[in-house]
Amino acid sequence: MIDKENFLLKSYELGIIKFGEFTLKSGIQSPFYIDLRPLASSPSLLKELSELLLEEIQEPNYQLICGVPYAALPMATAMSLESEIPLIIKRKENKGYGTKKMLEGIFTVGQTCLLVEDVITSGKSLFETIEEVEREGLKVKDIVVVLDREQGGIELLNEKGYKVHKLFSIQNVIDILYKNNLLKEKEVLKIKDFLNGNSLAISKKPRLKYEEKKELQEHPVAKKLLSIAIEKKSNLIASLDVTQTSEILDLAKKIGDYVVAIKLHTDILTDFSVDYINELKSIAQEKNFLLFEDRKFGDIGNTQQLQFEQGVYKISDWADLITSHVIAGENSLNVFSENIGVVTIAEMSSKGTLTDVTYKQKAIQISEKNSKVIGCVAQSSLPDSLLLFTPGVNLDSKGDSKGQQFNTPEKVFREYYTDFIIVGRGIYKSANPVEEAQKYREEGWRSYEATL
Repeated sequence: MIDKENFLLKSYELGIIKFGEFTLKSGIQSPFYIDLRPLASSPSLLKELSELLLEEIQEPNYQLICGVPYAALPMATAMSLESEIPLIIKRKENKGYGTKKMLEGIFTVGQTCLLVEDVITSGKSLFETIEEVEREGLKVKDIVVVLDREQGGIELLNEKGYKVHKLFSIQNVIDILYKNNLLKEKEVLKIKDFLNGNSLAISKKPRLKYEEKKELQEHPVAKKLLSIAIEKKSNLIASLDVTQTSEILDLAKKIGDYVVAIKLHTDILTDFSVDYINELKSIAQEKNFLLFEDRKFGDIGNTQQLQFEQGVYKISDWADLITSHVIAGENSLNVFSENIGVVTIAEMSSKGTLTDVTYKQKAIQISEKNSKVIGCVAQSSLPDSLLLFTPGVNLDSKGDSKGQQFNTPEKVFREYYTDFIIVGRGIYKSANPVEEAQKYREEGWRSYEATL
């Protein structure tokens, strides 16, 4: 059996840990920096590391191994060679050509995959990898990491049902280095003080209240939407995907008291008219909710402007919010008027969606920079400056035969810190839409308050 302490001391000589003042990716100032990539240049130590990591998992229950890109890839490869368990490779982003796959290798839906990570801080890169791996139909139960910075990442993963095995914690490392006269007492105390002040509280901060979110917003529609949420104690948006205007008007009158907005797909209506729009606007004013046209614009700017301002529907004349893809780039969003809140599509809720992690990150970057954008449609958390709208919410979490995947209100608030839930068939397809709208409003608000 390999001696862990001896392995660490030999690895330390390669310069895998540095002490001083470093700015981490998160922006936190840290008195130490860990870089395990030099281990890939030492075949003997890489082999020792693979054996130690495999030993950490007492009861192997996996058919595949995958390293979190990029530092953990050599480790995962060495573990695969040592154990003879197949390796799959997770890309950080697709190549944009060829198969454009995010996972490379041979695997079968339903197989269990062990994830390998070099260093864990908040767990963000692991959550992104888990999302991609599970999206391909694989299961993740166990994760093995070389070093835990003890800043909350493992606790968050454990909370979500993943079992994390760690080779070292940073406390272990500094104790071993101090014992072997490689760290001075003053340095040890500085690092421990840092760790005590940057633990789970940083990576798992409480979500912002709607009142606090409102203070961050500059767009008038975002402020109005949050004001309605606070006043009504509701975060419910009802998606009325019906084809008759009379049915929309009837539902709007019945459930308007319980929603902050009604989401529409106007181009599916068979009897659209200006009179219908005027009546719907009147109901919205009386019941205090916004009109949310889910047009999902996705063309070049000039075409989008025509779709927005012209044609039969003249969306620009009556909508409070609209949805738009960012596939055409940032400038395509500039055609929308300032008085309408733009909600970009960062992720979709259908099975097999192409809105992967890389696309989502780029969509968020564009959204944060554009003053017309108030938030994103997504299935995972966003920066606090953006409002999160999550569709595919249903008290029954089963999907449908057309690829729609549902999540419960409790799940999306607890895991994603959702701001607004979007419910469609759970309300308008029910035998009693009013009763169901009340139920979703109550469950949504309860789930929101539980995360404060």
